[in-house]
Amino acid sequence: MEYRHLGRSGLFISEIAYGNWLTHGSQVEEDAATACVRAALDAGITTFDTADTYAQTRAESVLGRALKGERREGLEILTKVFWPTGPGLNDRGLSRKHIAESIEGSLRRLQTDHVDVYQAHRFDVSTPLEETMEAFADVVHSGKAHYIGVSEWTSDQIRRGHALARELRIPMVSNQPQYSALWRIIEGEVVPTCEELGMGQVVFSPIAQGVLTGKYKPGQLPPEGSRATDGKGGSDMISRWMRDELLERVQQLVPLAAEAGLSLAQLAVAWVLQNPNVAAAIIGASRPDQVAENAKAAGVKLDADLMAKIEEILAPVAITDPRKVHENVPARR
Repeated sequence: MEYRHLGRSGLFISEIAYGNWLTHGSQVEEDAATACVRAALDAGITTFDTADTYAQTRAESVLGRALKGERREGLEILTKVFWPTGPGLNDRGLSRKHIAESIEGSLRRLQTDHVDVYQAHRFDVSTPLEETMEAFADVVHSGKAHYIGVSEWTSDQIRRGHALARELRIPMVSNQPQYSALWRIIEGEVVPTCEELGMGQVVFSPIAQGVLTGKYKPGQLPPEGSRATDGKGGSDMISRWMRDELLERVQQLVPLAAEAGLSLAQLAVAWVLQNPNVAAAIIGASRPDQVAENAKAAGVKLDADLMAKIEEILAPVAITDPRKVHENVPARR
């Protein structure tokens, strides 16, 4: 495993982070989830990402039990706040009330007295940004989080939040966006802004919800048991990639990966790690062997010729403009 600074902070995180968005407490039984966490630790992964809303709060509880007994100082635990965690109007968003209550719930479920990075899961247009950042400052100054971060904020939102964080003397060090060789929206404005401000990316879906593993074949129905057929979550996101032209191009990556001595999944994860503003790529898994395989992408250097070939194949089907996100999204296969 290799490790990188998170932005220009002094915090090191593992290049591969383990996340439990669609697995713990939902798609995977707890014994299997715990086995995946053990595999992550065995692979040298020290960074674990979750959120209070995952599996209606159950994901944090599963992760907390799986990490129980580990040396806390040797881990970096990231969680998030914004999406609903209950039925009430105040059980969501980035108000002072919800942030104050949510951090307490997250710490209780994770069985820890602090998280390393506390992240705004989305931008809250209904709450003054000043209120949100002051609430985050309270969390940091009370020792319940060391750093703060955001997820899927625009470059303007990041810039405004970072300016307030500096005024409040709290370190805003990260952004957590979707990023893969097929989904490149952050490259235009978000990455340059974060580079300027000293923030790093902790990216999710580096294998495009499994599409970049090559398991979805053009002209064929998705394999039974794959995420594309799982109604518990993720299938709607995958549907945007279920186009034969795109799936054919993914298959063209197979010989490139083989020549580099990598699986397609490893190639996809290594691709996002070539971006110097990316501090870590979050992987998810339903089996320990998936963790072990994807973790091998850490430290892989893709040469310029290989990167150019990948670009030639995927650039015509990659989404780079946020205005085109909802175009050409087919019905679920």
